[in-house]
Amino acid sequence: MNQRRPRRPAPRPPEGTPARSELARMARSGLAGAARVARWADSALGPGRGSATADGKATLSDATADQAARELGLTTAQVRADWDTARLAGLVEVHGDSARPGWRLRAWNRDDSAVLRGWVALFDAWSLAHPEPAGEEPAAVAEVVSAMPQVLSFLQLSAGPVPVDQLLDLLEQRVTELRTERCEVPYGPRLEPGPQPVPDVTADTPLAPLLDWALHALASVGALTCGDGQATLTPLGNWAVWVKLEQICVAAQSPAGNIEQPAEDMLRGCAQLRPNAARAEYRAWLAARPVGSAVAELLAAARGEDALLRGLAFDALRVV
Repeated sequence: MNQRRPRRPAPRPPEGTPARSELARMARSGLAGAARVARWADSALGPGRGSATADGKATLSDATADQAARELGLTTAQVRADWDTARLAGLVEVHGDSARPGWRLRAWNRDDSAVLRGWVALFDAWSLAHPEPAGEEPAAVAEVVSAMPQVLSFLQLSAGPVPVDQLLDLLEQRVTELRTERCEVPYGPRLEPGPQPVPDVTADTPLAPLLDWALHALASVGALTCGDGQATLTPLGNWAVWVKLEQICVAAQSPAGNIEQPAEDMLRGCAQLRPNAARAEYRAWLAARPVGSAVAELLAAARGEDALLRGLAFDALRVV
């Protein structure tokens, strides 16, 4: 079976997109505080030089945060915020109660690709970088996180400011679609009565506050700006969304077409592909869904009993 794809011209970014080196400069600037804390952790929290966390869950301990604040001339709150950003961007890795620099930090000053991948990792984790307000219904939050890729795609295709009211209409439509898909009744005979449907507690949840949270969370990672009732993607945000859309388009044109499949089926579909073709499928599959749920699916496959799927799952996780 010939698995070679027809040659496709390299896609060109939208007109006005800064050069890759300029995008990397923007990312370095936005992540300067995180890189500073990560370098401090490298020198101060290496093996045998104290504990980074108190609970083994990557939360900076009070003693360590105070030490970093004193030595870096920052407030404790700034240190904690930069630490969390460094973790999400892959600049620092926490193992138990110790921390070590991530590979991206080692390449930070010389490798633009490492910098941009770090920023995209933070962009993908926007809902973790700026958690939702207390008291919000978790199911509604999950729906909004799942719907935001469509909102971001609309912003990117609009190529300019978009009224927040228009984004709210789009978000409500997408959330309604998600709820409809969740409530669909499967066709075919039912031999046994199934469980009674659980009332949808999210149906009456207003989405405007959650959209406001999502936009400000994305603004906090440098993906967009908000003002005067409008939202606009930054050059970095515009580029990142464009890259994800391109990945999806490439996969949609491929013979495999696994983008809508669950992780295990996607991995099986990629088993016979050449490495480059498989990686393109992995990237497109990841780009089409929230990073948290995508990684969770791949981790579940990596822990399964099928040795082939375990290996493929680890390959897919490497492109995250």
